[in-house]
Amino acid sequence: MRDISEPGTAAEWLVALLDAPDDSGLHARAVRWLETDPANLIAWEEIARTYELLGMTVPLHRDSWATAAANSKGPRPLPDIAHRSTLPTARHPGRRRLVIGWAAAIAACVTGLLVSGQVARWTADYTTGTGQTQAVTLADGSKIRLGPQSALSVTYSSGDRRVHLLSGEAFFDVTPDTTRPFRIETEAVETSVLGTSFEVRREDAATHVAVRSGTVSVRNGASTTVLQAGDWLHASWSGQQDQGKMPTTDIAAWQDGYLIAKDRPVRAVIEDLRPYFDGMLLLRGDKLAEQPLTGVYKLSDPFAALQAVAATQGAKITRITPWITVISEIEK
Repeated sequence: MRDISEPGTAAEWLVALLDAPDDSGLHARAVRWLETDPANLIAWEEIARTYELLGMTVPLHRDSWATAAANSKGPRPLPDIAHRSTLPTARHPGRRRLVIGWAAAIAACVTGLLVSGQVARWTADYTTGTGQTQAVTLADGSKIRLGPQSALSVTYSSGDRRVHLLSGEAFFDVTPDTTRPFRIETEAVETSVLGTSFEVRREDAATHVAVRSGTVSVRNGASTTVLQAGDWLHASWSGQQDQGKMPTTDIAAWQDGYLIAKDRPVRAVIEDLRPYFDGMLLLRGDKLAEQPLTGVYKLSDPFAALQAVAATQGAKITRITPWITVISEIEK
């Protein structure tokens, strides 16, 4: 069993080394950690690469690592992790907190993208990429419009029509069949219909359902809610839910290339913009995340939409690389 007081991941070693830059024993143990598993070296290099992108530090020997890797079939030489100039110092605590915050946010986003995205694509019948939508017609004539970065699987039987929305969002126009209910599953939430048109969006630990026409039944744990045209329901997988009404023309406006927000928190709007961005779109700042936002944004130019969001909130946009975009509060 690992000593819980000893760092076990690249991020934990980063924090420990920041806290004790002059601890030679810690440096030696960090080197041993790198030597125990090639995956540890890869993880540390990712942290170092993030630092390099952020302009905080340029790790020593990066050129020699690349040369050695190209000329050798064995593992690449270890970075001189014990060399103080390769490590961030504790002299700038504000910078230290900033770097750790960036690293944590990027790591969390990468993990979410890789894990959820790959699992969805392994098990899905239909998938879409960044900014892509797909029209699907099922065996019974029911139609689905799959949103960007979305995935779903379909299971039909003699007595049941079932769709599992694995990620993203979709708009459904269901052919009536009183003998076979049409069900959409997203973790703990199940949406059932006989014949209607509606949107389902899978979010982080929640499901959003909005009805354009007909009647929809949403089961969330022990609770079942019936929705009519214009009704929407936001159901968390823990059983909590919120609901309201909206113009039916606003439902699934992404099909027409628009994102419509009415008093929605900035975090929710950013979440809706993410499927249209190549790479990562990060939001930093709790206060900014919860600010209410109202506006209509063109999804054909997601960066312009992001700029409009930032302008209305007095926020700033930072392009760390072409693949990492951050919207954050302006420090005062």
